[in-house]
Amino acid sequence: MSIIYVHAYSGIAGDMLLGAFVDLGVSLNSIKEQLAKLKLANYTLVSKTVVKNGVTGTKVDVETSEDHHHRGLTEITNIINESDLSDKVKEQSIRVFRVLAEAEAYVHGSTIEEVHFHEVGAIDAIVDIVGNCIALELLNWPQIIVSPIHLGTGFVKAAHGVIPVPAPATLKILAQRDIPTYSRGIMNELVTPTGAAIITALANNFDFQPQMNIKKIGYGAGSRDLEIPNFTRLILGERKKNNLQKYRHHHHH
Repeated sequence: MSIIYVHAYSGIAGDMLLGAFVDLGVSLNSIKEQLAKLKLANYTLVSKTVVKNGVTGTKVDVETSEDHHHRGLTEITNIINESDLSDKVKEQSIRVFRVLAEAEAYVHGSTIEEVHFHEVGAIDAIVDIVGNCIALELLNWPQIIVSPIHLGTGFVKAAHGVIPVPAPATLKILAQRDIPTYSRGIMNELVTPTGAAIITALANNFDFQPQMNIKKIGYGAGSRDLEIPNFTRLILGERKKNNLQKYRHHHHH
């Protein structure tokens, strides 16, 4: 069985996760080809190699000329459903958006229908969320196991003023499942609502790395320069059934 282990020692964001998939070897061109099915204008997906604390990884950015068009959940769901993407990519992408919308609605005291994805600037949210689902499909939907998540602390400027880290929406999302989290006093927002929504909606389990045979590794860069290297690390491997048995039983009586 194929496993992707998400090592969130420096948090997680949609673009960091996407960068990690590309760094791991998922073709950026294949992701772009699939994203084109959404028929969204005014954006480009670019990737570059970056080095943080001597560790090399991939930074993926959604460059958009769009002047933050505020789409709601219904409009985003329609864009996804009307595309030629596979049913599973559609279904999983919409699940992520629903998790995000529910948390934003809760925090702002509004209904899901009223939530507009302005915080995340709609286009990058769509590209990040759908892009990660496409990457998972290109890997044939491995089982996703996520490490305990490093949240960071401090304060961050948001659309309506300064808010504490983790952002209320992020915290609300992570509270939906039994997700192990911690903070070590790094004064930065390490987990974004989009990053939290992707793993909350899609992860199979939250735990330390299971026994697995490692095949590929990916480092997806965030935009921060911290005392720890700001990457989300992915480890792709196989869980082999009883692959140690042959070493254990030498004697057959």
